Amino acid sequence: MSQITLVLPFALPVPEFAPDLVRALQAPGLAALLSRSARQRRLPADETVRALPHEQWLARTLGLDPGGRPAFAAAAMRAYGLDPANGTWFIVNPVHIEIARTHLMMGDPQGLGLSGEDSRALFDAARPYVEEAGHALLYGDAQTWFLRADDWRELDTATPGAALGMDLTDWMPAGERAAAFRRLQNEIQILWHTHPVNAAREARRQPPVNAFWPWGAGAGAASATPFATPAARVRLAAVDTPAWLTRLADASPADLAQFAATIEGDTLLVCGSVAPYALAADWGGWVAAMGQLEAGLFAPILESLKAGRLREVRLVLSHRDALAEFTTNAMAQRKFWRRPTLDSLL
Repeated sequence: MSQITLVLPFALPVPEFAPDLVRALQAPGLAALLSRSARQRRLPADETVRALPHEQWLARTLGLDPGGRPAFAAAAMRAYGLDPANGTWFIVNPVHIEIARTHLMMGDPQGLGLSGEDSRALFDAARPYVEEAGHALLYGDAQTWFLRADDWRELDTATPGAALGMDLTDWMPAGERAAAFRRLQNEIQILWHTHPVNAAREARRQPPVNAFWPWGAGAGAASATPFATPAARVRLAAVDTPAWLTRLADASPADLAQFAATIEGDTLLVCGSVAPYALAADWGGWVAAMGQLEAGLFAPILESLKAGRLREVRLVLSHRDALAEFTTNAMAQRKFWRRPTLDSLL
């Protein structure tokens, strides 16, 4: 019998707004899944790892966290048809870094609107500088490049999600080779400052691409592929996720309700639909997006669970500082004396 795990970044409301958001949210299917659970737990973020709680959970579940840190690069390269060989590879995102009143901040790489043509032009301009520094640079897609830097293997990097909207003083790559990273970053920033791609972007009132962000490093030969053992293999699906994760997934369903009604085997779905609203503090948009997930995921999955088409449902909800897991099954849903409520989100 099939089972599904739903990973929903930023679907756990932040504590300061949780009471108001829970009152505004109309989601009886989600309430039943949460309230009539067989087990649940809430974990604080591991502050020693420079990644969001759901990123840490996903890396651990996929077996891509050697040393306890997310190491998605080699697996993502294979998904793009690239060979990581024996090197230490980083995922590289072209990004916009802006000067706030008192600090530097990074914009959302997914929100850059960078076309494939423009990304390739910036990539081609940067590659000779990267190679002169003794590294290799490979192109994946507009959002996703890959940097080989074997001597940076101990560089402590943060995921873009963890650094997003934060004071970058605390999130820049750190460690013995951090100065080498900064030198290369400065050279490429100067190069891109006058690049025609950025001139055209500024004419369109789009933020310039003025930096690159390395993260997720892993050694190619030593990095496991996701779900490396057959017994652990599940179907990975991704919706509204970064490009590298969408490419890594087996499926990216356009119709969530249809997907939820036709789940076969063990499935892990990562759905990032509500994350942009939480990150922008657009709580009206967050409530609306959660309402869409109620219709497209929670209600159909609850129906399948009650009908016996699903054996077990696990929900993994998170915000920046915590992660909560809820597991339910058909037997738990028969506990009629447990009134469906969203209070577990508080």
